[in-house]
Amino acid sequence: MTLKQAESSAEVEGKLSALVTNANAIRAVSNAVEGTIGPKGLDTMLVDRFGEVIITNDGVTILDKMEVDHPAARLLIHIAKAQQAEIGDGTTTATIMAAALVTEGLDQVIRGVPVTKVIEGIKFGIAEALAAIKANGRQVEHLNDRMLKNIAIVAGREYGDIANLVIEAANLIGKEKLCESHFKLSDIISSQECAENQVFMGVVIHKQRMSTEMPKHFHNAKVLSIDDALQCEEISSEALGTEAGFQKYMDLQNEFKVNVQKIIDLKVNVVLVDRNVSEVAEEMFTDAGIMVLRRVEHMELERVAEHVGARLIKRTGIKKANSDIEKYIGYASEVYEDERLKQVRILGGKGKPMATVLVGAATKEVAGERERIAKDAASSVQATVKGGYISGGGSIEIAVARQVQTMRQTTKGMSAYGTDCVVHALKRPLSQIVENAGFNQLEKVEEVISAQIEHKCNTLGIDCDTGKVVDMLELGVVDPMLVKYHAIKAAGEVAVAILRIDKIIRKVAEGSADKVVPMPDI
Repeated sequence: MTLKQAESSAEVEGKLSALVTNANAIRAVSNAVEGTIGPKGLDTMLVDRFGEVIITNDGVTILDKMEVDHPAARLLIHIAKAQQAEIGDGTTTATIMAAALVTEGLDQVIRGVPVTKVIEGIKFGIAEALAAIKANGRQVEHLNDRMLKNIAIVAGREYGDIANLVIEAANLIGKEKLCESHFKLSDIISSQECAENQVFMGVVIHKQRMSTEMPKHFHNAKVLSIDDALQCEEISSEALGTEAGFQKYMDLQNEFKVNVQKIIDLKVNVVLVDRNVSEVAEEMFTDAGIMVLRRVEHMELERVAEHVGARLIKRTGIKKANSDIEKYIGYASEVYEDERLKQVRILGGKGKPMATVLVGAATKEVAGERERIAKDAASSVQATVKGGYISGGGSIEIAVARQVQTMRQTTKGMSAYGTDCVVHALKRPLSQIVENAGFNQLEKVEEVISAQIEHKCNTLGIDCDTGKVVDMLELGVVDPMLVKYHAIKAAGEVAVAILRIDKIIRKVAEGSADKVVPMPDI
């Protein structure tokens, strides 16, 4: 590069300071997770200011816990979290591809391609890539399909015991339940220090009895879930200072005791409460031999209600007649507290089947990581049941990149350079996977491209143990189609959003009269 060219390039970069700054921030986030992708990916240690340590290979956990100040970096993390919430996996792939799109887009702009044309080309390329991903999807016919087990092993980072737990749970729940839009298989997974790996029909509540004097074991139990606090209505201290106010307080207390007695008279055995339980109610329930769990998470309340065939009731609901309250009660064949694990299990509900996966480990830290792994595996299995699977290991992205490259000639003018950004980004997952495995990424990517063209096979990739080109489907390396689809979609969205930012301006603080000023450096 001549001096004149260097000066020209520096001038362009000066005009694009916002884009350069944002691209650097995006690359920094990508660098934090790219070493974890693939079967040979390594772990990351996260340490907070108190010295608490998390060791993980999970991309979304790294992104969620890492300290980030730059707004563009936070945008990327938000997109990754949205990917996790939508489909439960694929955040690392989405992050790596987004960084590649932004970096390559910046390079094209520095070369003189208008940003609008780069964005136009990226949108075209992403649309073509998404269509190609869907076209390559293959469906599973039943829950015993061997590909589901392969999906669980790949997403579960080759932990066979975790894969077996997830597949067993999926079979217990059934395909119909897995395909429900609001149900997440990952929600039924929990971990416990010193516990054994288990899958069972029932629900676990991570709470203990409110009092050790309460019974801890029931057969054929009646269960009532209160989505509220179980306390008497409050009255202000000012009102209590008056005779009328004090009388109202006494009336409310008596009414509350009557309502609690209704639950006792209905012979309810187990009461789950969303918030706190008053001392009056605790004493009455203890005397009546009823197990009470308080401050139960709302999601757990819903799962229990669905499993035992109950309905959630509010505090005001227990004012109703006994015949009406009885309609909210559910039934379970067994409820007991495991004092060692500090949890209560509700088994054999009369409502919808509900399985629970308990992942055990020797220490709290390992248990947490194994739970994250199991949740990834569960999300991938459910996504596969819903949308099918594709070849993994970065192979399908190479095939899609070739297709997008072919479609490049149909783009008009300079937007073709934006399409090149998509081709480059689609090659990044395989590049990073083989680099993490210790191979030359340029060499291996070209080997796969050549092999796919020669054999007319889109499922060829690299065996990370041998470095040889193999069929990923035959090797059992597969990914859920929906995970890959949403990862590419998310990467495209965040890249376009970042590339469209022309300036970064600091906002005026609330109540301040200061004017806004450009903020080129963050």
